[in-house]
Amino acid sequence: MEKHTTGQCLCGAVRFRISGEFDRFFLCHCARCRKDSGSAHSANLFSHTATLTWVSGADHVQTFKLPGTRHVKSFCKTCGSAMPFQQADDSLLVVPAGALDTPIGLRPDAHICYAKRADWDNDLAALNRFDGLPA
Repeated sequence: MEKHTTGQCLCGAVRFRISGEFDRFFLCHCARCRKDSGSAHSANLFSHTATLTWVSGADHVQTFKLPGTRHVKSFCKTCGSAMPFQQADDSLLVVPAGALDTPIGLRPDAHICYAKRADWDNDLAALNRFDGLPA
């Protein structure tokens, strides 16, 4: 039986389904991924065989390609949430892990572009942890 994974944007305007398996799961620390995620890294799943189906809201998805690079980001035009995208030649599906609603049962394969990480992205496991917002 084929695996199905579902996800949506923050506002719910866009919903999608991924049919098939993911090949790789990377946390990318390059400056481009930090800029478009607004965080220490992006967390993306990759597949050469899975297919993307827009369940609803495909017209809300905007795609930006950084000129002169392979860097692409798709997002909901309403809330800005990162959304999946197919590379231009349809050979690779890229899915932001945070957009998924279905548990995937995978751990990241690796940190990539780690030498390019933010100067504050060290020893983060040593920080205090709260199960909710701090008091």
